[in-house]
Amino acid sequence: MSGKKIKFGVSLKKERALRKKMRKCRIYEKDIEEKFIRSSGKGGQRTNKASTCVYLKHLPTQVEVKCQKDRSQALNRYHARKILTKKVESMILGKKSEEQKRIEKIRRQKRKRSKRAKEKMLKEKKKQSQKKKDRSYKPSPHNFKERE
Repeated sequence: MSGKKIKFGVSLKKERALRKKMRKCRIYEKDIEEKFIRSSGKGGQRTNKASTCVYLKHLPTQVEVKCQKDRSQALNRYHARKILTKKVESMILGKKSEEQKRIEKIRRQKRKRSKRAKEKMLKEKKKQSQKKKDRSYKPSPHNFKERE
């Protein structure tokens, strides 16, 4: 891009935050190859006619991003840069990105319990249910006096 600031159709605060993060990761507009592709999916005639899908490639790192979250090209440009920044940041800093942490957490939650852990959990559940049974009060029928 030739020194011209791009408008993303988001608030100035969000735009500044993105540009700051891009500078921090050493991502410059001159290093980004940007293409606009026709989107697919929902949106009707608007998405079929307009090239709202944004493709970005960061040349120094060869990281590629494709974004078609929104029906607006300007917003997709913003989202694509945000995603690109996250990817490059996690690559450069070598730490796990927030997205990777979230995915890993879900994977751990879905993982099947070991046999021993499952037995322990079931034992605790039975113990708890027994406590509840013991707590409940069930009067016997002979405790009630018949009214006359």
